[in-house]
Amino acid sequence: MSQGASSISSHDDTRHDALQASGALLRLDDICKEFPGVKALSDVRFDLRSGEVHAVCGENGAGKSTLMKIISGVYQPTSGTILHKGQKVQYASPLESEAAGIAIIHQELNLVPHLSVAENIYLAREPRKGFLVDRKKLRADAKRCLDRLGVDIHPDTLVRGLSVAQCQMVEIAKALSLDAEVLIMDEPTSSLTEQETRLLFKVIRDLKASGVGIVYISHRLDEMAEIVDRVTVLRDGRYISTDDFKSITVDDIVTRMVGRSLEEKFPERTSKPTDEVIFSVKGLTRTGVFHDVNFELRRGEILGFAGLMGAGRTEVARAIFGADAFDAGTITFEGRELTIKSPQDAIEQGLAYLSEDRKSDGLAIKMSVAANTSLANMDEVSNRFGLIDFKKHDEVAKHYVDLLNVRTPSIKQTVRLLSGGNQQKIIIGKWLFRQSRILFFDEPTRGIDVGAKFAIYKIMDELAARGIGVILISSELPEVLGLTDRIAVFHEGTITGVLETAKTNQEEIMRYASGYSRKAQ
Repeated sequence: MSQGASSISSHDDTRHDALQASGALLRLDDICKEFPGVKALSDVRFDLRSGEVHAVCGENGAGKSTLMKIISGVYQPTSGTILHKGQKVQYASPLESEAAGIAIIHQELNLVPHLSVAENIYLAREPRKGFLVDRKKLRADAKRCLDRLGVDIHPDTLVRGLSVAQCQMVEIAKALSLDAEVLIMDEPTSSLTEQETRLLFKVIRDLKASGVGIVYISHRLDEMAEIVDRVTVLRDGRYISTDDFKSITVDDIVTRMVGRSLEEKFPERTSKPTDEVIFSVKGLTRTGVFHDVNFELRRGEILGFAGLMGAGRTEVARAIFGADAFDAGTITFEGRELTIKSPQDAIEQGLAYLSEDRKSDGLAIKMSVAANTSLANMDEVSNRFGLIDFKKHDEVAKHYVDLLNVRTPSIKQTVRLLSGGNQQKIIIGKWLFRQSRILFFDEPTRGIDVGAKFAIYKIMDELAARGIGVILISSELPEVLGLTDRIAVFHEGTITGVLETAKTNQEEIMRYASGYSRKAQ
């Protein structure tokens, strides 16, 4: 593909020669991939050169992850050709692609929780001393990979004790341990702090300098300017364009991704906050995690939870929902003090929590759209004998698929085959069917494209307009500022301030999030 090309060239041989001359590592032509009832990719093409970062952009469902899985041997293409260093290849498994120098860091973490960090990094590739694993070398090799990333994680630490961000860094260290010449990064910064992202970008620059070709998938288009050389856009499983990143604007990329101009990132708010307090928390404390947390949620408003990673936002939401215990404090909903000992208690009282890890905590990913929609309210789709009324079951699923505009071939489709944005809508549908009255959205747009984000934002506004309480937990300050009415800012397990969104800015939020506002008082 010639540099800066934005249309399909008919001179295939000329393009092939040019790619080889420029040090092309990979070239994919006319790639098609079909699943039962779904054509995921149609005539897609892509190339990667040595020492470059080539971004692949597109909405969820555009085919990005499917294309990467074909490159890495997870899937085999229905048709099309793959050239790796000029040789025609087709990898039957990830082990084959890894042996050929291709590594992938998946968006969904693939770590074994009960094993150590070192064991995960070298899983199935452990250094041996005779018949036994050479533990000393295993630990030293893993530490070298972690040190290269600049992360302070001990190789012997069990993965189940790590945060999401730390797990992401272990995934990256695992890929680096392969000494790959093609490295695919699928949403690598989605769970990282700003400081960890900076470290990752430094590693990427070092890898580029050593000739590694990096395929970079991210919905954070603004961060790409720092590291990306070229960008390819896919839409609805088809190739749209390839350009030098410096010769194209983010607005151009978004327009090509969605097939229309997105002038506004956030919908116009239709919900109007009132003075009526519908939900309040007072003195909520869990020793060593958070203390004396107080906030109120008013009817018609969207309340934001902001703060740095580890500030206690998610921990407070989980405690309110009954997923974790708390030591002291009261929770009041519509004038009634609630007693919540478990998520079942919270659900019965009308509370819902949409976890930041939707695949682990929010969905039964091997089950259908219909099954997931009714999962939290099975009584409503069962007869008096406790047997499922499948007619009613399917009608409910169709209703919420239509209501939330879920893009799925059918309600029988397995949820894991849907895009992140559509998965998130199914979780929302599940809680709406349960008739939940307070919804905690924890990082609801993580790993979701700009078009799907707008749809989720619109749903949240519509819920607030209906009098349903909405609390948004987000690490993206523009998102908090663009969608909420008030913002509760967390620092080290407590709320340091509740700010009116219209009267604040990122700088003030960061002062409260860093604890500087308290020191100044």
